[in-house]
Amino acid sequence: MTEMNSITIYDLIATRMQSAPEAHAILAPGKKPLTYRRLVEHLQSTVAYLNGLGLKPEDRVAVVLSNGPEMAALFLAVSSGMTCAPLNLSYGESEFDFYLTDLRAKAVIVEQGLDSPVRKVAKDRGIAIIELIPSVDDEAGIFTLVSSEDCQKALEEPSFAPSDSVALVLHTSGTTSRPKIVPLTQRNLCISAGNIARSLKLTESDRCMNVMPLFHIHGLVGALLSSLSAGASVICTHGFNAPQFFDLMYEFKSTWYTAVPTMHQAILARAEANQDVIKDSRLRFIRSCSSALPPQLMADLEQCFGVPVVEAYGMTEASHQMACNPLPPQIRKPGSVGIPTGPEVAIMDDAGKLLAPGETGEIVIRGENVTAGYENNPKANESAFTNGWFRTGDQGYLDDDGYLFITGRIKEIINRGGEKISPREIDEVLIDHPAVAQAITFAMPHPTLGDDIAAAVVLKQGMDASELDIREFVAARVAHFKVPSKVVFVDEIPKGPTGKLQRIGLAERLGITAELQDKGIVEYVPPRTPVEESLAKMWAEVLGVKRVGINDHFFRLGGDSILATQLVARAREAFNVDLSLVGFFESPTVAGQALMITQLQAYGLSEDELSNLLDDLERGSDQPL
Repeated sequence: MTEMNSITIYDLIATRMQSAPEAHAILAPGKKPLTYRRLVEHLQSTVAYLNGLGLKPEDRVAVVLSNGPEMAALFLAVSSGMTCAPLNLSYGESEFDFYLTDLRAKAVIVEQGLDSPVRKVAKDRGIAIIELIPSVDDEAGIFTLVSSEDCQKALEEPSFAPSDSVALVLHTSGTTSRPKIVPLTQRNLCISAGNIARSLKLTESDRCMNVMPLFHIHGLVGALLSSLSAGASVICTHGFNAPQFFDLMYEFKSTWYTAVPTMHQAILARAEANQDVIKDSRLRFIRSCSSALPPQLMADLEQCFGVPVVEAYGMTEASHQMACNPLPPQIRKPGSVGIPTGPEVAIMDDAGKLLAPGETGEIVIRGENVTAGYENNPKANESAFTNGWFRTGDQGYLDDDGYLFITGRIKEIINRGGEKISPREIDEVLIDHPAVAQAITFAMPHPTLGDDIAAAVVLKQGMDASELDIREFVAARVAHFKVPSKVVFVDEIPKGPTGKLQRIGLAERLGITAELQDKGIVEYVPPRTPVEESLAKMWAEVLGVKRVGINDHFFRLGGDSILATQLVARAREAFNVDLSLVGFFESPTVAGQALMITQLQAYGLSEDELSNLLDDLERGSDQPL
């Protein structure tokens, strides 16, 4: 076998072909299987054709194609001989114009008959257009390329790229700045694929059902290349289609699949109607990556399918996977993304010091699968690399066993008046609510605190819950400053093109502003007693709002633990009672606080003593007062 440090994508597949030429490489609905022998022949002829058009290693070839076996085979061919730049089919004209220009693409490959704005952009920019024609009668992934270029020359031998050449370029999915180009070499990709195959114990008998888009690193390396590096098969679907998932699982007898949590959720929703398929399935594990997998969802998947679920940690700059929970008999830790699977993983503080197990900081990586740096972006590289370590932008810690726990994306951490909140922690609490199917927590603007906490929630079919129900549920389980001030109910949570939930910018997308009076405050009810009147005035002053009704909820008005402490102190002084912060949080309305203060004054007891007394009275105790 070729040495891993000098291996290329073509070598990786050709080596497998030599040991098992008739083994199935690519499978697809309605198509004959493509063997490793036919795949290698197809790669040779495709690269030779592209060489004949003058394309050579490091030339950028953009690929705009729908998911399926042709996209898989084309990626393998282009990345074997040039530099492949897969683009999202759903981009508009301005997006294609940006990406083709930024990539300096020499050619664009698009399916014949596909009406896409990329054609106009390529023509306007003088970029060669090559059309792909799927073969109707041949095996999965076989196609013909045609071009109007007159310079085509017949080549007998293809020119494959060397191991240190760039095989794949992808843009980071930046939301607040210009996307950065990530170049990944042949070596980067092949080493990553091998790391994944070993961590999942893939063998020639495995069949991966790929539902991830093939313009994304998860599908390209996590599913496709990892399988081929092990001599296994890949079922190339035409994209994620939840209603068809179980039919394909039954037809192809898949042994594993990899997806993002939102896809797992959609699959689970249809599991009850497909128990026969699940009972007869050949699945031996399920993999989740590219977004945080809530422990509850992991448990539900394992109970439903009866196989282990492993969460992995990946990113484009690492050619996908960096860590993964191991399969049995090794320990899987829910909430963790597992142990390093090739690259070194460490935790670093802001000053560049590596931290000890249990200490929280930025997750950093280094290894053969990590990009050498962003393209033509020295400023980004200066901030991304420290002493040879790549800063991931994720916050987390390693436990004593070497398992990695991610506490949040540093840019997504919510800074609420100095309190740092990880939105993932709140996500997991929200998902525990019996009526909640999906949830995502994110920052929304606050006029005085900087950030405030909001959550978007999808309810389970046939179930109901109010905003107050959700907030009180969370309040009973986390510190009070972590309770979302705003909960919005949506039919579907907005996602990125790969199904990944995107927190940054979500408040703006959902139309949530910093206006405190727009938070769904209950109908105004004026104070009825002198105590309520004093409290309402006190609350309005501290919270900075015009008026406060007796049933208005403290957190809905923009309150937090800092402001609550101020109000408790003022109430103690004004009413001469032993009011506690805990008691305030348990009853965060003017009416509730007024009742508590009145009772404390009447009995002359501390809050704890009053609480015990009321408990006794409720139980019918005959203890004397």
